[in-house]
Amino acid sequence: MTTDPANIHIDASPDEVWALVGDFGDLGWMAGVDSCEVDGKVRTVQTMGMSIQEELVSRDAEARTLTYSIVGEGAPVESHEATITVMDKPDGGSHVTWAVGVVPEEATPMFRDIYQGALDHLKTHMEG
Repeated sequence: MTTDPANIHIDASPDEVWALVGDFGDLGWMAGVDSCEVDGKVRTVQTMGMSIQEELVSRDAEARTLTYSIVGEGAPVESHEATITVMDKPDGGSHVTWAVGVVPEEATPMFRDIYQGALDHLKTHMEG
């Protein structure tokens, strides 16, 4: 995983934030996602005119972490694994990180920027 994940502070409880980001089949909170369909551990995301398949690697509700990877033909990189984590913020609210590891590594900044934009949208969605 990258050592410089996308991250954001959100003025909502970790449980409220996790209720959204921890649902592998619901990406309604993400801007630019046209649809998301789940078949077993694989979701097919329609976004920006592309169809992307992502496989659930692990989900730990107690630790509030969800890890997935891009799979299937047409993947934009050789390999991809990302983890979203929701943590308690000491002064209230939540701290959310979205770390990614990709091959080729040169694609890491692109994914980090995409995930930072998604977290910015999540903050707006959660805080109204």
